[in-house]
Amino acid sequence: MTTFVDRVELHVAAGSGGHGCASVHREKFKPLGGPDGGNGGRGGDVILVVDQAVTTLLDYHHSPHRKATNGKPGAGDARSGGDGSDLVLKVPDGTVVMTKDGELIADLVGHGTTYVAAQGGRGGLGNQALASVRRKAPGFALFGEPGKDQQIVLELKTVADVALVGYPSAGKSSLISVLSAAKPKIADYPFTTLIPNLGVVTAGSTVYTIADVPGLIPGASQGKGLGLEFLRHVERCSVLVHVLDTATLESERDPLTDLDMIETELTEYGGLEGRPRLIVLNKVDIPDGQDLADIIRPDLEARGYQVLEVSAVSRLGLKELSFALAKIVSDARAAKPKEESTRIIIRPKAVDDTGFTVVPEEGFFRILGEKPERWVGQTDFSNDEAVGYLADRLNRLGVESGLVKAGAKEGDEVVIGNGEDAVVFDWEPTMAAGAEMLGRRGEDHRFEAPRPATTRRRERPEEEQDDAQSEYDGFKPLG
Repeated sequence: MTTFVDRVELHVAAGSGGHGCASVHREKFKPLGGPDGGNGGRGGDVILVVDQAVTTLLDYHHSPHRKATNGKPGAGDARSGGDGSDLVLKVPDGTVVMTKDGELIADLVGHGTTYVAAQGGRGGLGNQALASVRRKAPGFALFGEPGKDQQIVLELKTVADVALVGYPSAGKSSLISVLSAAKPKIADYPFTTLIPNLGVVTAGSTVYTIADVPGLIPGASQGKGLGLEFLRHVERCSVLVHVLDTATLESERDPLTDLDMIETELTEYGGLEGRPRLIVLNKVDIPDGQDLADIIRPDLEARGYQVLEVSAVSRLGLKELSFALAKIVSDARAAKPKEESTRIIIRPKAVDDTGFTVVPEEGFFRILGEKPERWVGQTDFSNDEAVGYLADRLNRLGVESGLVKAGAKEGDEVVIGNGEDAVVFDWEPTMAAGAEMLGRRGEDHRFEAPRPATTRRRERPEEEQDDAQSEYDGFKPLG
């Protein structure tokens, strides 16, 4: 049965916002007391949080689809809907978030580090929030915004100070079991270790973590054996310790050849060239092992390596090894630049960014942009006032001017958005500025107070006219 998973594909979906409410306040002697529809609640986010108590991605291997709850719809009497609950997913320290194409999204290191994997949709506005001086009683409300969803890949890269690397059965698991309180599986056959094991070592005043990486063989960097699955667990380690078996029973192997092979695989994997190395000659408690250690040690030291002879069984040389590693780890920590406080990177929009683009296509014009597409999704197309409100918003954004510049003519087909959610309109240019206004979409003249007979209506300058297109139904959905 699988107990350790370090890579999963996860589909996360945030909650959708609740719909706004269209309601009119009513009471005795006040049948039309004004709009009182409340706003919809916000949809819940999907949030990844690093938890040191979690060591595997197994839960997401069994349940790869996760969804936050939706916001509640608004109600009359100005009651806003409740927000959806955020879905918090706990992940191990060192989890990397990527797209399916391998593009890095986030690198989660450190207990409590969070990342919003999918953002909940905003709630739709009720007709009370949509009311204004000119639009006193809107007979419509906005739909809630759909929550974001995406397919992500979670990949675990072990966070440790020291990585023990070497051939299968070189004694790495035995070493970590005597250096720390870790209790890995130990046996005399290859590939005993099928998952990375972590242990905590205390040497004087220095405390560091040590990882036992599953055995590597030739071709590991290309995926042979278990290598490619676990080589990534070496990436974050500050120190690499080559564990060489001086008492191997395989006649075609020797410690120097093993070292060259492992170094070749590490080089081909890449990114590990500058890490400090230390050589551990293991199993010197065996007579033949000690003899071989005496023969190869001068060659290793001539290559510039620090060499220690140890025995996990008799515990020979373990104290020296733990303190030697503590010194290397301390030096590596001191050389590492201090982590800067969290920075917010602001990417301002371009000066000429209109918030949308008009793309001429064969037989129609497509409008793309976050605002137009969101507004379309929030519009109730069965309500004429809502459609008119959408047209006003699009025109204020400059969509009509963009269509004119792109060469659109009256009656041309206009598509907003992509895919199945796209909305198709027949475009009609707005009425000329200064045309007689009969009223504004969304207004209810029943709330207009009668004007005294002596009152004269002030003539407004042309630039103050209420967007000559206010009576124009410019963008009408087909069908």
